[in-house]
Amino acid sequence: MQEEVQRLLEELRHAVTRPWAVMEVCGGQTHAIASLGLEELLPPALRLIHGPGCPVCVTAVELIDQAVELSLRPGVALCSYGDMMRVPGSGGDLFSAKARGGDVRLMYSPLEAVALAGSHPELEVVFFAVGFETTAPATALAMQQARALGYANFSVLCAHVQVPPALEWLMDQDEGRPDAFLAPGHVCAITGEGDYGRLSTRYRVPMAVTGFEAPDLLRGILMCVRQLEAGEYTVQNAYARYVKPEGNKTARERMEEVFEPEDRHWRGLGLIPSGGMKVRRAWEDMDAALRFRCRKGAHGADEASGCLAGQVLRGLIRPGECPFFGTSCTPLAPLGAPMVSGEGACAAYYRYKRS
Repeated sequence: MQEEVQRLLEELRHAVTRPWAVMEVCGGQTHAIASLGLEELLPPALRLIHGPGCPVCVTAVELIDQAVELSLRPGVALCSYGDMMRVPGSGGDLFSAKARGGDVRLMYSPLEAVALAGSHPELEVVFFAVGFETTAPATALAMQQARALGYANFSVLCAHVQVPPALEWLMDQDEGRPDAFLAPGHVCAITGEGDYGRLSTRYRVPMAVTGFEAPDLLRGILMCVRQLEAGEYTVQNAYARYVKPEGNKTARERMEEVFEPEDRHWRGLGLIPSGGMKVRRAWEDMDAALRFRCRKGAHGADEASGCLAGQVLRGLIRPGECPFFGTSCTPLAPLGAPMVSGEGACAAYYRYKRS
């Protein structure tokens, strides 16, 4: 692997003849880049921009507030992934709700929540479903399984979001638009390359589907640079061992049976047309927001006053450029979501680049 990395870096040094900015969309890629120190190895004219590819980070405050509210209701068990525990809402997070007596349970899979509903019929089990298209099929499977087993006490608070509409939103902005994109390999493994190809053609921007290891990332960056230097734009696949052009048909069909697109507020970005997923009408009996008549909240205050998480998520600044980074904003006392998520750019910089 080391020899391949050195070869790819040498090819990049020869390929780059002018300044270029490439955005990696996936937060997992951001963490990989930071942990491997790849940015420091790239040619000086080549700049990486960290994008909004952290589904926890962009989950709307309104949904966090609804999850907190549900966890505090008698007889309700609110289940979700560990990343969600410290993401601040307008009145606290799930961790503090648990300290106040809320029934908050950390789980690694929505199927664990289905099992809980089956073993505890006296509980209303709500799974707070967060993630891109990668995790949505698992949520859909959990809902299908719960219905098949007759578990009427299982429901989902849906916070799933879709990546292509967010990229379209970013490319429509006047400020901070990158020259090329590293498309998220784990998402494309489900959805395929189709939507990214359409965006590449529409906006005349190169894209490369890539993974998380150093050779994968460097290969994707090199694909983007070669297109930029040649004045070309298309989608190339640097992660072909996992990503097929058509994606995973079974997973996609499962997801599309249960969910449909809806306009969604992305924390730090704003309202993104078709940026979210909602439960289809045929499955509304398992929509926790409807079942429990959750209150609608305002979208105005995404983060604590002064927090620059929105600019970080858009790639306009790096985490270390925020005046609160590492001082009044830390993983144990976060002002914004990117500091506490396992895929957040601020958390990556705090762990790997704080010196």
